[in-house]
Amino acid sequence: MAALTLRGVRELLKRVDFATVPRRHRHKKKWAATEPKFPAVRLALQYFDMTYSVQFGDLWPSIRVSLLSEQKYGALVNNFAAWDHVSAKLEQLSAKDFVNEAISHWELQSEGGKSAAPSPASWACSPNLRCFTFARGDVSRFPPARPGSLGVMDYYLMDAASLLPVLALGLQPGDIVLDLCAAPGGKTLALLQTGCCRNLAANDLSTSRIARLQKILHSYVPQEIRDGNRVRVTSWDGRKWGELEGDTYDRVLVDVPCTTDRHSLHEEENNIFKRSRKKERQILPVLQMQLLAAGLLATKPGGHVVYSTCSLSHLQNEYVVQGAIELLANQYSIQVQVEDLTHFRRLFMDTFCFFSSCQVGELVIPNLMANFGPMYFCKMHRLT
Repeated sequence: MAALTLRGVRELLKRVDFATVPRRHRHKKKWAATEPKFPAVRLALQYFDMTYSVQFGDLWPSIRVSLLSEQKYGALVNNFAAWDHVSAKLEQLSAKDFVNEAISHWELQSEGGKSAAPSPASWACSPNLRCFTFARGDVSRFPPARPGSLGVMDYYLMDAASLLPVLALGLQPGDIVLDLCAAPGGKTLALLQTGCCRNLAANDLSTSRIARLQKILHSYVPQEIRDGNRVRVTSWDGRKWGELEGDTYDRVLVDVPCTTDRHSLHEEENNIFKRSRKKERQILPVLQMQLLAAGLLATKPGGHVVYSTCSLSHLQNEYVVQGAIELLANQYSIQVQVEDLTHFRRLFMDTFCFFSSCQVGELVIPNLMANFGPMYFCKMHRLT
Protein backbone atom coordinates (compact mmCIF):
# COMPACT_ATOMS: atom_id res chain seq x y z
CA MET A 1 0.00 0.00 0.00
CA ALA A 2 1.35 3.43 -0.92
CA ALA A 3 2.27 5.62 2.00
CA LEU A 4 -0.42 8.07 3.05
CA THR A 5 0.29 11.69 2.21
CA LEU A 6 -0.05 14.34 4.87
CA ARG A 7 -3.24 15.52 3.15
CA GLY A 8 -4.58 11.96 3.16
CA VAL A 9 -3.90 11.60 6.88
CA ARG A 10 -5.81 14.80 7.59
CA GLU A 11 -8.78 13.57 5.58
CA LEU A 12 -8.72 10.25 7.39
CA LEU A 13 -8.71 11.97 10.79
CA LYS A 14 -11.71 14.07 9.78
CA ARG A 15 -13.72 10.92 9.07
CA VAL A 16 -12.96 9.29 12.44
CA ASP A 17 -15.96 9.49 14.76
CA PHE A 18 -14.40 10.10 18.18
CA ALA A 19 -17.87 10.15 19.73
CA THR A 20 -17.98 6.35 19.37
CA VAL A 21 -14.94 5.94 21.62
CA PRO A 22 -16.04 5.18 25.21
CA ARG A 23 -15.45 8.13 27.55
CA ARG A 24 -13.11 6.16 29.79
CA HIS A 25 -10.72 5.56 26.86
CA ARG A 26 -10.59 9.15 25.67
CA HIS A 27 -7.46 11.21 26.31
CA LYS A 28 -7.82 14.96 26.55
CA LYS A 29 -4.55 16.80 26.04
CA LYS A 30 -5.82 19.75 28.07
CA TRP A 31 -5.80 17.61 31.22
CA ALA A 32 -2.26 18.13 32.54
CA ALA A 33 -2.77 15.27 35.01
CA THR A 34 -2.99 12.77 32.15
CA GLU A 35 0.34 13.79 30.65
CA PRO A 36 3.14 11.29 31.37
CA LYS A 37 5.44 12.47 34.16
CA PHE A 38 9.01 11.23 34.15
CA PRO A 39 10.93 11.51 37.41
CA ALA A 40 14.10 13.61 37.25
CA VAL A 41 16.27 10.58 38.12
CA ARG A 42 14.97 8.81 35.00
CA LEU A 43 15.60 11.87 32.83
CA ALA A 44 19.13 12.06 34.23
CA LEU A 45 19.82 8.41 33.36
CA GLN A 46 18.48 8.89 29.82
CA TYR A 47 20.72 11.92 29.36
CA PHE A 48 23.78 10.13 30.75
CA ASP A 49 23.14 7.09 28.56
CA MET A 50 22.99 9.32 25.51
CA THR A 51 26.09 11.44 26.24
CA TYR A 52 28.40 9.28 28.35
CA SER A 53 28.08 6.22 26.12
CA VAL A 54 29.75 8.37 23.44
CA GLN A 55 32.28 9.97 25.81
CA PHE A 56 33.39 6.75 27.55
CA GLY A 57 32.56 4.06 25.00
CA ASP A 58 33.04 0.54 26.37
CA LEU A 59 33.71 1.90 29.88
CA TRP A 60 30.22 3.37 30.23
CA PRO A 61 28.31 0.15 31.21
CA SER A 62 30.71 -0.40 34.12
CA ILE A 63 30.52 3.26 35.22
CA ARG A 64 26.73 3.18 34.85
CA VAL A 65 26.14 0.21 37.13
CA SER A 66 28.56 1.68 39.68
CA LEU A 67 26.75 5.04 39.69
CA LEU A 68 23.47 3.24 40.30
CA SER A 69 24.99 1.22 43.17
CA GLU A 70 25.69 2.38 46.71
CA GLN A 71 28.78 4.56 46.89
CA LYS A 72 31.67 4.12 49.29
CA TYR A 73 32.62 6.65 51.93
CA GLY A 74 35.76 7.72 53.69
CA ALA A 75 36.11 8.93 57.27
CA LEU A 76 38.03 12.22 57.42
CA VAL A 77 39.61 12.37 60.88
CA ASN A 78 38.90 15.60 62.74
CA ASN A 79 42.25 16.97 63.87
CA PHE A 80 40.44 19.23 66.34
CA ALA A 81 39.33 16.06 68.17
CA ALA A 82 41.59 13.49 69.85
CA TRP A 83 42.78 12.42 66.40
CA ASP A 84 45.21 9.70 67.52
CA HIS A 85 42.46 7.98 69.51
CA VAL A 86 40.03 8.38 66.58
CA SER A 87 42.57 6.91 64.13
CA ALA A 88 43.14 3.91 66.40
CA LYS A 89 39.39 3.34 66.61
CA LEU A 90 39.05 3.42 62.80
CA GLU A 91 41.99 1.04 62.39
CA GLN A 92 40.14 -1.46 64.61
CA LEU A 93 37.41 -1.51 61.93
CA SER A 94 40.09 -2.74 59.43
CA ALA A 95 40.04 0.61 57.65
CA LYS A 96 43.25 2.27 56.45
CA ASP A 97 44.38 5.87 56.15
CA PHE A 98 44.66 5.96 52.36
CA VAL A 99 46.40 9.36 52.31
CA ASN A 100 49.36 8.63 54.57
CA GLU A 101 49.67 5.03 53.42
CA ALA A 102 50.06 6.21 49.80
CA ILE A 103 52.53 8.97 50.71
CA SER A 104 54.60 6.61 52.89
CA HIS A 105 54.70 4.06 50.07
CA TRP A 106 55.82 6.76 47.61
CA GLU A 107 58.58 7.95 49.96
CA LEU A 108 59.85 4.41 50.47
CA GLN A 109 60.03 3.93 46.71
CA SER A 110 61.92 7.20 46.33
CA GLU A 111 64.44 6.23 49.01
CA GLY A 112 64.90 2.84 47.38
CA GLY A 113 65.73 4.46 44.06
CA LYS A 114 62.64 3.10 42.32
CA SER A 115 61.27 6.59 41.67
CA ALA A 116 62.62 8.24 38.54
CA ALA A 117 63.37 11.68 39.98
CA PRO A 118 62.79 13.80 43.09
CA SER A 119 59.26 15.18 43.28
CA PRO A 120 58.89 18.83 42.23
CA ALA A 121 57.36 21.25 44.74
CA SER A 122 54.12 21.32 42.75
CA TRP A 123 53.63 17.63 43.62
CA ALA A 124 53.31 18.38 47.34
CA CYS A 125 50.03 17.30 48.93
CA SER A 126 48.25 19.44 51.49
CA PRO A 127 49.54 18.16 54.85
CA ASN A 128 47.95 16.70 57.99
CA LEU A 129 44.96 15.09 56.27
CA ARG A 130 43.93 11.66 57.54
CA CYS A 131 41.13 9.84 55.75
CA PHE A 132 40.26 6.19 56.36
CA THR A 133 38.67 3.92 53.75
CA PHE A 134 37.92 0.24 53.48
CA ALA A 135 39.90 -1.84 50.99
CA ARG A 136 38.84 -2.33 47.38
CA GLY A 137 35.81 -4.59 47.19
CA ASP A 138 35.02 -4.14 50.90
CA VAL A 139 31.55 -2.57 51.18
CA SER A 140 31.61 -2.16 54.96
CA ARG A 141 30.12 1.04 56.35
CA PHE A 142 31.50 3.39 58.96
CA PRO A 143 29.28 3.97 62.00
CA PRO A 144 27.80 7.48 62.30
CA ALA A 145 30.21 10.03 63.75
CA ARG A 146 29.72 11.08 67.37
CA PRO A 147 31.03 13.90 69.56
CA GLY A 148 34.34 13.03 71.19
CA SER A 149 35.94 13.97 74.48
CA LEU A 150 36.88 17.47 73.21
CA GLY A 151 33.29 18.38 72.37
CA VAL A 152 33.56 18.16 68.56
CA MET A 153 32.71 15.30 66.19
CA ASP A 154 35.39 12.64 65.75
CA TYR A 155 35.28 12.26 61.97
CA TYR A 156 33.39 13.43 58.91
CA LEU A 157 31.94 10.92 56.44
CA MET A 158 32.45 11.96 52.82
CA ASP A 159 33.15 10.55 49.38
CA ALA A 160 36.90 10.00 49.79
CA ALA A 161 37.50 11.22 46.23
CA SER A 162 36.26 14.65 47.38
CA LEU A 163 39.48 14.98 49.35
CA LEU A 164 41.66 14.84 46.23
CA PRO A 165 41.08 18.49 45.16
CA VAL A 166 42.11 19.65 48.64
CA LEU A 167 45.20 17.40 48.59
CA ALA A 168 46.09 18.66 45.10
CA LEU A 169 45.88 22.29 46.22
CA GLY A 170 49.17 21.76 48.07
CA LEU A 171 48.56 24.13 50.99
CA GLN A 172 51.59 25.57 52.77
CA PRO A 173 51.70 26.98 56.34
CA GLY A 174 50.49 30.58 56.43
CA ASP A 175 48.50 30.46 53.19
CA ILE A 176 45.57 32.82 52.61
CA VAL A 177 42.88 30.55 51.13
CA LEU A 178 39.56 30.99 49.35
CA ASP A 179 36.90 28.30 49.00
CA LEU A 180 34.75 30.01 46.37
CA CYS A 181 31.79 27.58 46.33
CA ALA A 182 32.14 26.18 49.83
CA ALA A 183 28.78 24.65 50.79
CA PRO A 184 27.81 22.10 51.98
CA GLY A 185 31.22 22.22 53.67
CA GLY A 186 33.18 18.96 53.44
CA LYS A 187 36.07 20.48 51.50
CA THR A 188 36.04 23.61 53.69
CA LEU A 189 36.42 21.38 56.73
CA ALA A 190 39.28 19.53 55.02
CA LEU A 191 41.06 22.82 54.26
CA LEU A 192 40.91 23.71 57.96
CA GLN A 193 42.22 20.25 58.91
CA THR A 194 45.53 21.01 57.16
CA GLY A 195 46.39 23.62 59.79
CA CYS A 196 47.85 25.80 57.01
CA CYS A 197 45.19 28.48 56.64
CA ARG A 198 46.26 31.81 58.07
CA ASN A 199 42.86 33.02 56.82
CA LEU A 200 40.13 31.04 55.08
CA ALA A 201 37.27 32.69 53.19
CA ALA A 202 34.38 30.26 52.70
CA ASN A 203 31.77 31.55 50.27
CA ASP A 204 28.58 30.24 48.71
CA LEU A 205 25.79 32.13 46.96
CA SER A 206 23.02 29.95 48.42
CA THR A 207 21.99 31.05 51.92
CA SER A 208 20.34 27.67 52.60
CA ARG A 209 23.55 25.86 51.71
CA ILE A 210 25.54 28.32 53.82
CA ALA A 211 23.39 27.23 56.77
CA ARG A 212 24.56 23.64 56.19
CA LEU A 213 28.17 24.84 56.06
CA GLN A 214 27.76 26.72 59.34
CA LYS A 215 26.29 23.60 60.95
CA ILE A 216 29.32 21.51 59.90
CA LEU A 217 31.76 24.15 61.17
CA HIS A 218 29.88 24.34 64.47
CA SER A 219 29.98 20.54 64.87
CA TYR A 220 33.64 20.01 63.93
CA VAL A 221 35.61 23.19 64.60
CA PRO A 222 36.29 24.71 68.06
CA GLN A 223 34.63 28.03 68.80
CA GLU A 224 37.89 29.97 69.18
CA ILE A 225 38.82 29.13 65.58
CA ARG A 226 35.31 29.77 64.20
CA ASP A 227 35.00 33.11 66.00
CA GLY A 228 38.54 34.33 65.30
CA ASN A 229 39.76 35.93 62.12
CA ARG A 230 40.82 32.58 60.65
CA VAL A 231 37.42 31.70 59.09
CA ARG A 232 35.17 34.13 57.25
CA VAL A 233 31.84 32.84 55.87
CA THR A 234 30.14 34.91 53.16
CA SER A 235 27.26 34.55 50.70
CA TRP A 236 28.31 36.59 47.68
CA ASP A 237 28.09 35.99 43.95
CA GLY A 238 31.33 34.10 43.34
CA ARG A 239 31.50 35.32 39.74
CA LYS A 240 32.38 38.80 41.04
CA TRP A 241 35.18 37.72 43.37
CA GLY A 242 37.88 38.82 40.98
CA GLU A 243 36.52 42.37 41.21
CA LEU A 244 35.95 42.19 44.99
CA GLU A 245 39.29 40.73 46.07
CA GLY A 246 41.58 40.41 43.08
CA ASP A 247 45.22 39.23 43.42
CA THR A 248 44.66 38.32 47.09
CA TYR A 249 44.88 34.58 47.74
CA ASP A 250 47.73 32.06 47.77
CA ARG A 251 45.40 29.10 47.14
CA VAL A 252 41.86 29.02 45.73
CA LEU A 253 39.48 26.06 45.52
CA VAL A 254 36.74 26.38 42.88
CA ASP A 255 34.43 23.42 43.48
CA VAL A 256 31.64 24.55 41.17
CA PRO A 257 27.92 23.70 40.99
CA CYS A 258 27.50 20.89 38.46
CA THR A 259 25.13 18.12 37.41
CA THR A 260 26.22 16.15 40.54
CA ASP A 261 25.87 12.95 38.55
CA ARG A 262 25.46 10.45 41.37
CA HIS A 263 22.96 12.62 43.26
CA SER A 264 21.00 13.15 40.04
CA LEU A 265 20.49 9.39 39.67
CA HIS A 266 19.29 8.82 43.24
CA GLU A 267 17.47 11.89 44.59
CA GLU A 268 14.42 13.74 43.25
CA GLU A 269 14.90 16.60 45.69
CA ASN A 270 16.99 19.45 44.29
CA ASN A 271 17.60 17.44 41.10
CA ILE A 272 18.94 19.59 38.27
CA PHE A 273 17.32 17.29 35.68
CA LYS A 274 13.83 18.43 36.65
CA ARG A 275 12.13 19.84 33.57
CA SER A 276 11.74 23.20 35.32
CA ARG A 277 15.55 23.47 35.63
CA LYS A 278 16.40 22.70 32.00
CA LYS A 279 17.71 26.19 31.18
CA GLU A 280 19.75 26.25 34.40
CA ARG A 281 21.36 22.97 33.41
CA GLN A 282 22.11 24.11 29.87
CA ILE A 283 24.03 27.21 31.00
CA LEU A 284 26.05 25.36 33.68
CA PRO A 285 29.33 25.37 31.67
CA VAL A 286 29.06 29.16 31.27
CA LEU A 287 28.53 29.64 35.02
CA GLN A 288 31.39 27.26 35.77
CA MET A 289 33.75 29.14 33.46
CA GLN A 290 32.80 32.46 35.05
CA LEU A 291 33.44 31.07 38.54
CA LEU A 292 36.81 29.60 37.56
CA ALA A 293 37.86 32.84 35.89
CA ALA A 294 36.89 34.75 39.06
CA GLY A 295 38.88 32.31 41.20
CA LEU A 296 41.95 32.77 39.01
CA LEU A 297 41.61 36.56 39.16
CA ALA A 298 41.35 36.39 42.97
CA THR A 299 44.63 34.45 43.12
CA LYS A 300 47.97 36.20 43.57
CA PRO A 301 50.40 35.91 40.67
CA GLY A 302 52.36 32.77 41.49
CA GLY A 303 49.39 31.28 43.38
CA HIS A 304 47.49 28.07 42.65
CA VAL A 305 43.87 27.20 41.88
CA VAL A 306 42.16 23.80 41.85
CA TYR A 307 38.96 23.46 39.83
CA SER A 308 36.70 20.50 40.64
CA THR A 309 33.29 18.97 39.91
CA CYS A 310 31.48 15.76 40.78
CA SER A 311 30.47 15.29 37.15
CA LEU A 312 31.80 13.00 34.42
CA SER A 313 31.01 15.52 31.67
CA HIS A 314 33.99 16.83 29.71
CA LEU A 315 31.83 19.86 28.88
CA GLN A 316 31.86 20.74 32.59
CA ASN A 317 35.43 19.62 33.18
CA GLU A 318 38.23 19.96 30.63
CA TYR A 319 36.34 22.36 28.34
CA VAL A 320 35.63 24.75 31.22
CA VAL A 321 39.32 24.77 32.24
CA GLN A 322 40.49 25.43 28.70
CA GLY A 323 37.83 28.11 28.17
CA ALA A 324 38.72 29.99 31.39
CA ILE A 325 42.45 29.95 30.57
CA GLU A 326 41.74 31.39 27.11
CA LEU A 327 39.43 34.01 28.65
CA LEU A 328 42.11 35.23 31.07
CA ALA A 329 44.73 35.32 28.34
CA ASN A 330 42.56 37.25 25.87
CA GLN A 331 40.74 39.67 28.19
CA TYR A 332 43.25 40.19 31.02
CA SER A 333 46.61 39.18 29.49
CA ILE A 334 47.05 36.79 32.43
CA GLN A 335 48.95 33.58 31.77
CA VAL A 336 47.78 30.40 33.50
CA GLN A 337 49.52 27.03 33.33
CA VAL A 338 47.86 23.66 33.98
CA GLU A 339 49.88 21.52 36.41
CA ASP A 340 50.55 17.88 35.58
CA LEU A 341 48.73 15.65 38.10
CA THR A 342 49.57 12.23 36.66
CA HIS A 343 51.56 11.56 39.83
CA PHE A 344 48.29 11.78 41.76
CA ARG A 345 46.92 8.98 39.63
CA ARG A 346 49.93 6.83 40.50
CA LEU A 347 49.92 7.88 44.15
CA PHE A 348 46.29 6.93 44.81
CA MET A 349 45.67 4.22 42.23
CA ASP A 350 45.22 1.59 44.97
CA THR A 351 42.21 3.48 46.34
CA PHE A 352 40.53 5.04 43.30
CA CYS A 353 39.85 4.19 39.67
CA PHE A 354 41.10 6.95 37.36
CA PHE A 355 40.09 7.69 33.77
CA SER A 356 43.27 7.67 31.69
CA SER A 357 42.18 9.93 28.80
CA CYS A 358 41.50 13.37 30.30
CA GLN A 359 42.90 16.18 28.15
CA VAL A 360 43.74 18.18 31.29
CA GLY A 361 43.30 17.31 34.96
CA GLU A 362 42.31 13.97 36.49
CA LEU A 363 38.97 12.18 36.79
CA VAL A 364 37.98 9.53 39.34
CA ILE A 365 35.37 7.26 37.78
CA PRO A 366 33.04 5.03 39.83
CA ASN A 367 33.95 1.35 39.84
CA LEU A 368 32.17 -1.42 41.77
CA MET A 369 35.44 -2.40 43.45
CA ALA A 370 36.22 1.24 44.36
CA ASN A 371 32.88 3.02 44.19
CA PHE A 372 34.00 6.59 44.82
CA GLY A 373 33.35 9.61 42.64
CA PRO A 374 32.87 10.87 40.07
CA MET A 375 35.37 13.57 40.95
CA TYR A 376 37.20 15.75 38.43
CA PHE A 377 40.04 18.03 39.57
CA CYS A 378 42.56 20.19 37.75
CA LYS A 379 45.35 22.27 39.28
CA MET A 380 46.39 25.57 37.71
CA HIS A 381 49.31 27.93 38.39
CA ARG A 382 48.72 31.62 37.76
CA LEU A 383 51.97 32.84 36.28
CA THR A 384 51.25 36.57 35.82
